Amino acid sequence: MSDNQTVICRCEEITLGEIKDTVERFQCSSREVKLRTRAGMGPCGGRTCRTMIDRLVQQLGGPAVSNEVSLSYRPPVRPVTFGVLGGESK
Repeated sequence: MSDNQTVICRCEEITLGEIKDTVERFQCSSREVKLRTRAGMGPCGGRTCRTMIDRLVQQLGGPAVSNEVSLSYRPPVRPVTFGVLGGESK
């Protein structure tokens, strides 16, 4: 297995190679890598790969990470019934 086949985002199965290609092609920030590749958008919401993506983008010469465009954590999605949304009690 080459380094480029190393999986960075396990939830979306995004590899190091995909992230490298995206940063080199578009000179993009961590946020744009997330939007272009879906890295960090899986069920964990970036909890396992966010810092790695930030570091990779920085090492590959992408724009510096700023507080305004950094990746954010998202809570896991849980199903909710329409009754709960409508205010019905169980």
